[in-house]
Amino acid sequence: MKNRLRVLRAMKEWSQQDLAQRLEVSRQSVNAIETGKYDPSLPLAFRIADVFELTIEEIFLREEEDAKAED
Repeated sequence: MKNRLRVLRAMKEWSQQDLAQRLEVSRQSVNAIETGKYDPSLPLAFRIADVFELTIEEIFLREEEDAKAED
């Protein structure tokens, strides 16, 4: 699943560790989500959305939507 987490984090000038502390997860978890190696659980996705004051859909993109955008 693609996401905008790295861009959103950069806009806030937060390090991965800063975001990890806000989400109460490890920095490695943030890195894995950003690089697409790990899809967050639904509760974690909601926490991420809450931290950035966005909806889940504004942060995470379905693979099909991403493919449509490239066409």
